[in-house]
This record gives sequence, C-alpha cells and structure tokens, in this order.
Amino acid sequence: MAKNIQLDLETVENREMRLGSIISWDGKASELVELSRYEERALKHKGCPGAGKNGEGCRLCELNMPFNQQSMCANSIAACQAGNIRDCVLIQHSPVGCTARNPEFNLAFRNGLERRGIEPRNINIMTTNLLENDMVFGASEKLKKAAREAFERYAPKAIFFSMSCSTAIIGEDLSSIASEMEDELGIPVAPMQCEGFRSKHWSTGFDISQHAVLRHIVNKHPKKQPNLINIVALWGTDYFTDMLKPLGLRVNYIMDIASFDELAQTSEAACTSTFCHTLGSYFATALEEVYGVPQIRAPQPYGFAGTDAWLRAIAKQVGKEKEAEEFIAAEHERVKPKIEALREKLKGVNGFVLTGSSYAHGLISVLRDLGVTVDGSVVFHHDPVYDGGYEEQNTLKTLVDNYGDIPNFTVSKCQPFQLPALLSRVKADFIIIRHNGLAPNAARMGIPSFAIGDEHFPVGYDGMIRVGEAVLEVLARKKMNQVLKRHVELPYSDWWLSQKDPFILAKHPEVLDETTKEVKD
Repeated sequence: MAKNIQLDLETVENREMRLGSIISWDGKASELVELSRYEERALKHKGCPGAGKNGEGCRLCELNMPFNQQSMCANSIAACQAGNIRDCVLIQHSPVGCTARNPEFNLAFRNGLERRGIEPRNINIMTTNLLENDMVFGASEKLKKAAREAFERYAPKAIFFSMSCSTAIIGEDLSSIASEMEDELGIPVAPMQCEGFRSKHWSTGFDISQHAVLRHIVNKHPKKQPNLINIVALWGTDYFTDMLKPLGLRVNYIMDIASFDELAQTSEAACTSTFCHTLGSYFATALEEVYGVPQIRAPQPYGFAGTDAWLRAIAKQVGKEKEAEEFIAAEHERVKPKIEALREKLKGVNGFVLTGSSYAHGLISVLRDLGVTVDGSVVFHHDPVYDGGYEEQNTLKTLVDNYGDIPNFTVSKCQPFQLPALLSRVKADFIIIRHNGLAPNAARMGIPSFAIGDEHFPVGYDGMIRVGEAVLEVLARKKMNQVLKRHVELPYSDWWLSQKDPFILAKHPEVLDETTKEVKD
C-alpha cells in the first residue's frame, strides 16, 4: 500500500478520506468484512478510497442519518490526548465552552496516573477563552500571551495549540503563531488543526494529536533500544509489562500519561503495538514508515486466539520465539481451569457490546471465549482498513474467522434513540459499554450494563477472567434494572418505540417529514 503518513505536512487527512471510514451501517459482521475488502483494494491499488471502478474500490454504502443526538468531536479527542502528556501544556484556542469535557479528562488523567503508580495530579490545559471581540478582530495576541503564561507557570517541555471551530472560522494562523512562539520560548510548540467540524467522527482527533507529537517531539535521530516496545494506549492499567517481561521487553506507553522523553524515544523502540488498532494505527504506521520501527502485524491481544497470535508476532520480531511458546503454554495451563469454571456459570447468557470499533471486536472475542452468546453489537465507526494495511490487523475479519458471525452488527455514532430498536432484535442479559453516557439508557430498558472505565481490563489471558467475573457481578443486579424499567419511561414517542429498524430515518427520510408534520398539526 502507498505510504499514507506525510509528516512534512502540517495537517492530517481525515479518516473518511484516508481510510474510507464510515459511521452508519447495519447488517451482518461477515457482510461488512466482505464489503471492506473493496475499500482495501482502493487504498492499495488506486492510492485513495473510492477511486476504483467496476466494483474495485467502491466506497462502503454509508447510511445518511438526518441528525445526531449526541457525539464528540476531533477537538475534544485531541484535547484528551495532548492535554494528558505529563510535562507538556495544551492551550485550547477556543471559547470556554470547548473546555466543557476537561473535568472528565482530568478525572481520567488522575485515575490513569494512579493505575500506573504515578502520583495523581491535574492536567495542564489552558484556554484563550475567545469572546465576541476576538471573533471579530482576531485573537493571535491572546494566544501568544497564553503561551508565555503557560511557559512561566508550568515550565513545560512542549506546548500544544488546538484549533477550534471558532478559530477555524475566523482563520487564525496557528502554524505561524506556533513557529514564532517556538523561536521565542526555545521549546517545541505544536499546532493541531483539529476544529470540530473537520471530520464527521472523532477518531480523526487521535491521528491529529499523534501527528503533532511525531512532527515536534519524536527524536529525529534515534539511538535504537532493542528491548523497548511502544504500546499505544489510553489510561489503562499496566497489564502489558507482565505479559512482555518473559520476552525481555520494556513497555513504553504512548500517548496518554506519557512524558515528553517517553514520546521522544518512540523512534528508538524495537517495535510498536497497541491495545486497539483504531487508536494506534496512525502512530504505529508513521514510526514504521519514517523511522523504521516495525509495527506488530497481528490481531489485538484479546481472547486465546488473539493473545496467542499477538505474543508470537512480537516474539518473532525480537527473536524470542522459544520464550513465547513456553509462556503461552504455561498461561493456557494456568487460566484454562478458571475459564472453564466461568464458562459453566455463564452458560446460556447473552451479551451485547457497544464500544469503539476494533475494541468491540476484541471484547466480543473475549465474551465468546467465555461461552457468552453475542448476537448483536454497535461500534461507533468502522475503518475498512487501518493505516498499516496489513491483513493480520483486520480485527473484524479475525473475529468472524475465529469466533463466527454477528447477525446484528451496527455502525452508529453514539445514538441513544436507536437503542430501543437495536436491543429489540436481540436477547441481551447485559451490555458492555465503553462510553459511559450510554449506560443509563440501557438501565432504563431493564438491562444491566458494565461500563468499562479501565481500557485495558479485557487484555490478555487474565483479561478473560476479569471480564467473566465482572459480568457475573453485573448479572447479579439484573433484578434492580427490571424494577427500574417498571418505574421510568423512555423520552421517545410511542411511534418511535414501535419501530423495529434503527435506521428507518436514514432509509426513509420521508417518514421523518410525515412525523414532523403530524406533530405540528
């Protein structure tokens, strides 16, 4: 596949253009695997999605939803990434409203530090607090003043500027200001072109923040460390160190909770992997293409099949195949009795997964290894192919090939109004949710939910045990949710609750017009 990463450019191409990503689709998982093959061919043979003809490179048919009930944006994601680097500062060049989620990000940052054994403290994020006059006359001087204040207050090793919708509309030149302040302050100052309306799904924000780190922080003249492995991650507990210690590897976590020096040394590592290809694809591919740091060509480390393949791929890269096989055999022997006991307790249980894209594929693998039936899932977006373009990283295909099809597989970006129809198609005893704002909606329908706060919870062999035990705890409060269902009402009309197709408004927009007319009359 042609190189996708262009670090000489200030901006990152959106995922919908670069990878052909979609946010609305409904069908069987196996159908989506097959349709995604066309998008992959376009990337490999034509250089861009949708360029092929006669079937080759056809864009995925994306359902066009008329509105969003809730979502996030690239600006928000870039903030939760760049703003979580321990010894750097993020300045959000925006109205104060764009900082509304910062308390949530601060909580995640503090929890993540504690999980990793680092003393908790608050994030270093500032805002220029744009006002009416700034929108009319510009706010460049305000941003420069904020950069000087950040430098004096925090003594950071680098400063990030983030673009907002407001500053994009008035045409603020972040790149020139960053270059000027870098010369003045003597530290890297990295602009991020992450205005919220830039991309229709938030994962582009991961790419933008990683692009800024790759351009401005990563060591351009690396001295290789053969026992260092990069793990692109969020705020999760450090389960990877114990998994990789038998292979003689040290873990270098990026980006959340990392330090400037840890980010700088990513170009010196032996290889790069991730707990989620959605998150790690861009950074890993850039390090491979630009700095010769190979990315691990394997599924994610979830369930027996994924963890086995992941460990073997890393071992092959560092020449520790014998040690890996010994470790895998010992781990299988250790955890299988516990897994079998959990399978017996979870026999006949039906689960539903509602999380980010490739993370959901991994969770479903874990649940099926535990004997839980999963007939339905919602992922917030779908990447037909990741930046590396490797077949071994096709997590949805890995799931279908190893664990079977998912009859009701939906791509939808955090739309609570669709949940009644989605859940009416399956028999779900519980739901696993990554974005916790959706958990109360499931509870109102009488279904207990497991809201995962620690992203690494299902990783590896012990991850299966952790998930199994957590599901049993969730099922123990099922009666409470059923009682709750009897005493609350969903905030939707009887007409909507009677619909069986969650995408009826996309497939038949005239229905929305008729319904609106009836409401007006």
